[in-house]
Amino acid sequence: MGRGRGIWHDRRVGALDAVAGRVAGGATVTFRPRGSSMVPLIRSRQQVVVAPVDPSKLEVGDIVLARVAGTVYLHLVSAVDLAGKRVQISNNRGRVNGWTGHNRVFGICVAVDGVTRSGAYGKALAADDSDTSPAQ
Repeated sequence: MGRGRGIWHDRRVGALDAVAGRVAGGATVTFRPRGSSMVPLIRSRQQVVVAPVDPSKLEVGDIVLARVAGTVYLHLVSAVDLAGKRVQISNNRGRVNGWTGHNRVFGICVAVDGVTRSGAYGKALAADDSDTSPAQ
């Protein structure tokens, strides 16, 4: 992972790109992302479960897997623009990654280390299958 980079993206191996592809394809994916920009919500290498999401149901505080300016992040929704069909993505340390369209929000984090994220399942779409293979 690049020095100074936020959590949950790794340009060297495209690990989150691969996860995003599986989630966009309808799978619920379990993996262990690396980084520190989402502490204390998610610590490096904790097991997370990401399911396909209905972006129109997203709220500030949801953790999503989304592409912003060419990079895939597992970060927070920090603002919602329903009319513009977009959300603002930020880490948990105050850095704003930017706005992204609903079509680039792939999934929502529904659990961290086996603990369900409150409200996430009501926003998740029914997944076609479950992929618990390690992504990283």
